[in-house]
Amino acid sequence: MIDKLEFFIALAREQHFGRAAEECGVTQPTLSAGIKQLEDILGVMLVQRGSRFQGLTPEGRQVLDWARRIVGDTRAMREEMRAARHGLSGRIRIAAIPTALAMVPRLTTPFRDKHPGVTFSILSRTSIEVLSLLGNFEIDAGITYLDNEPLGRVTSVPLYAERYQLITAAGNEYSDRDKVTWEEVSTLPLCLLTPDMQNRRIIDQHLADAGVQVRPTLESNSMIVLFSHIRTGKWSSIMPLNLAETFGFAEPIRAIPIVEPDASHTVGLVVAKRDPNTTLVQALLDEAMALAGDFRRRS
Repeated sequence: MIDKLEFFIALAREQHFGRAAEECGVTQPTLSAGIKQLEDILGVMLVQRGSRFQGLTPEGRQVLDWARRIVGDTRAMREEMRAARHGLSGRIRIAAIPTALAMVPRLTTPFRDKHPGVTFSILSRTSIEVLSLLGNFEIDAGITYLDNEPLGRVTSVPLYAERYQLITAAGNEYSDRDKVTWEEVSTLPLCLLTPDMQNRRIIDQHLADAGVQVRPTLESNSMIVLFSHIRTGKWSSIMPLNLAETFGFAEPIRAIPIVEPDASHTVGLVVAKRDPNTTLVQALLDEAMALAGDFRRRS
């Protein structure tokens, strides 16, 4: 029955029989037959059928919650038994917001030193996508903001506070300052993350609280694109302090604290709320708590 539940979860996620079958590594008739058998076992219709996928029935939406829990618990049991026989192994899938990507090695490197049988997949995603992927079992953990928008049913470990800096080239306006206000920053030609990024929504809110609005001269969902434009000396940006430090800005690039207010937002690890967690996820949570302690000692 587990395989049929996995078929159903994939169909709910992909909303397309062909793509769901491809994801599950089966033919479309096999997937359709599996879901029909699941309906027969449960005695309810799960999928609104037509010439193509038309959505889940109300009963299907209820079953989907149960299916995710049952499949998640089954995976946890399998992982725990595999770890008991062979030690911790497998792949951990993590999605992180772009501003947190630079700190991911501080989590993954010591983890793999302890568990060399584990490999990682790291994705860059928006905060909304992180939570969606987590809810659909497409990732094992996410790294995102904890205090700015609703998280839903997750277990979280606060890692560090994100504080904001004006990143600009020497010789630009305000580049000789020790600090600068949000209102002053608004007068500069800025390159910022795209509006679908929570970091951008946070920045826009702080600018609005300062009574100003900004129309950036360049937007991108890539931090590399922003950094490369800052280095031309023609653009400035607003970035978290920890990110600027990781990229090791040197002259002629300066990182200047933004005040009025001196704002900060908490970034942390999130996993789906489940008891018990899979062995891999629990080990990752333990590593995150150790990393959080390291960040607190440094701050």
